[in-house]
Amino acid sequence: MKKTILTAAFMLSGISILFSQTENTVQLSLHDCVQTAVEKNINVVKARIDKEKSAYKVAETRSSLLPQVNIGGSFLDNIKLQTTILPGELIGQPGTTLPVQMGVQYNTSAALSVNQVLYNQTALTALKLSKKADDLNKLGVEKASEELAKEVAKLYFLTLTASEQKSLIEENIVRTRKMTHITKTLVDNGMGKKVDYDRICVTLENLSTQLSNTEALYEQQLNMIKYMLEIPLYQTIVLTDTAAMPLLWSSPVLISDFSAHTDIQMLESQKEISRLNEKLVNNGYLPSLSFTGQYAYSGMRNEFSNYFNSNPENKWFNSSYIGINLSIPIFDGLEKRSKSRQAKLEYKKNSLVLDNTKERFSVEYKNAMNQYYNNKNNVQRQKQNIDLAEKVYNETASKYREGLSSMSDLIQDEIGLNNAQVNYLNALYNFKEAELQIMSLNGEIKKLIDN
Repeated sequence: MKKTILTAAFMLSGISILFSQTENTVQLSLHDCVQTAVEKNINVVKARIDKEKSAYKVAETRSSLLPQVNIGGSFLDNIKLQTTILPGELIGQPGTTLPVQMGVQYNTSAALSVNQVLYNQTALTALKLSKKADDLNKLGVEKASEELAKEVAKLYFLTLTASEQKSLIEENIVRTRKMTHITKTLVDNGMGKKVDYDRICVTLENLSTQLSNTEALYEQQLNMIKYMLEIPLYQTIVLTDTAAMPLLWSSPVLISDFSAHTDIQMLESQKEISRLNEKLVNNGYLPSLSFTGQYAYSGMRNEFSNYFNSNPENKWFNSSYIGINLSIPIFDGLEKRSKSRQAKLEYKKNSLVLDNTKERFSVEYKNAMNQYYNNKNNVQRQKQNIDLAEKVYNETASKYREGLSSMSDLIQDEIGLNNAQVNYLNALYNFKEAELQIMSLNGEIKKLIDN
């Protein structure tokens, strides 16, 4: 009975440990990594905050076109009434003056005022300008997200490449260990040379060093992914995609329209903003028209004790008015002219930058296409070269076991196989970089974020 209980306890313990390991393992596809990074990255978060601020800026600008309603009031205690001089003719004493204190000690007033812009082209243009700035900040979020997506994807494939390199080195170690045992047996039976055994031991040690370095690099890259995705370092992550997964499902063709690129859209927005800035300045020459109105109550008392009592002496007087205000600018010392010329030059500069960026993108896209097709062919050639190097190595290893080939030939073929593997992995990563560059230029990088 005790044995059964112990067995069950160990089984439950094993299940618990397995569940804990599964719970702490995070499986991540490329899209998972990109979307998580875009959600949490500080640069993207900051861009979103700027976008949110710009939305409030639009509301702030719009408020100048809406009615402005204010309620105000005042209470004055004229501790010492002001004295004024009146002519003596008022009391029949011409040629003399009469000092008189005017007013009452306590004055109270309350007023409701309303102002409404009827026409102000400057305010209307400012609203358009703030909306365009809001659009620019929205593009800023997209740009930060796309740049991050590209960097995360490059790191993802770099990590997958390191993982594949680690697997290839492990296969080479297994193969070399077999040859080490064979060589040791040949030496022990007097059919081989000790120096051949030493040579293959050196090769095995070099492979072990390569494996150790690759494992360290692979671990560092995984930790960087965890950092970018804010995953605790103690958690285990598994990358579910492969280094050879396609990013472009169809071969790229040469294009000249880069309007989908976020940088082009941002430059177009900046160009439009500079045009609106010039228009905003020139609108300052136009007249503005507004409506104004007020309704007020006022009270005047000499005694505070009966201030709020209802009696014939405690009267409240109301007043009201409505009106139209017209403002026509005449001369500002040429301030607006200078600002307008500055805005015009800014527009010209943005136009030049936009045209130059389009030309640069055309060159970069063509270079990226060349890299794409070149590295695509390199991947195929290096894959075939690995198969050929393995075939050559296996034939040399078979001849070595039969005593028909030397250890030097075997090691030389081992080096050739290693070089073929390294060249294949380099070509594969360069191919992924070319794909990402094309996606960045033609706007398809958004698919890594949206899907």
